[in-house]
Amino acid sequence: MPGGLYCAYCSPKKPKRMRLLVIEDHPDILANVVDFLEAAGHIVDCAGNGPGGLHLALTGHYDLIVLDVMLPGMDGYQVCRSLRDSGSQTPVIMLTARDALDDRLHGLRTGADDYLVKPFALAELEARIEAVLRRTLGARQRLQVADLALDLDTWRVTRAGQTLRLNPACLKLLEVLMRKSPGIVRREALETALWGDDPPASDSLRSHLHLLRQAVDRPFPRRLLHTVHGVGYRLAEDDRDD
Repeated sequence: MPGGLYCAYCSPKKPKRMRLLVIEDHPDILANVVDFLEAAGHIVDCAGNGPGGLHLALTGHYDLIVLDVMLPGMDGYQVCRSLRDSGSQTPVIMLTARDALDDRLHGLRTGADDYLVKPFALAELEARIEAVLRRTLGARQRLQVADLALDLDTWRVTRAGQTLRLNPACLKLLEVLMRKSPGIVRREALETALWGDDPPASDSLRSHLHLLRQAVDRPFPRRLLHTVHGVGYRLAEDDRDD
């Protein structure tokens, strides 16, 4: 695509390269999981404590989070609950040595999508990641914020019943913002969504966001795309950050 733009949905037959976050304080387990997932072709970020992991989860854009329960600073239950309280729906698989039923139920009730007991086979972790993503993506074939809707099967965008025409870059930005809504998406996360680890030197992101705003907001009386100055952008009905 022009300008090195990465557009995952433009090539539906190609296996998706996922962006994953692994939060685990045991260095050997962390290294093994990260090496395995990167060898499978995925982009993996990692953190070794609860606060650092939560910061990455809230400021980055990830397809799924692998989250250990026993973490320094903030345990996995607290991380997961804080993530859900922020409005994030990013799928979470919890890792733990605790196999009691009460522990598993507690993890699921804080917002985890699956629970894997240590020790585990890396192949099983991969299979569970794929299964969770199938379930969550299957349940999210349509994203909606106020009267703005995105059909993930056809990539048709409508607002107030009117079809909007967006280029591939704007479509990708809109998807990321809608999945995170009403949370904030940092500029760095939006750049990564478009260009991976090689963003252009120019301020191309600003140009794409201008086009997106022109399409989704300009013809309508209520703004949905808001700038959070010095941080990033958010898609929501209120405008408290502008």
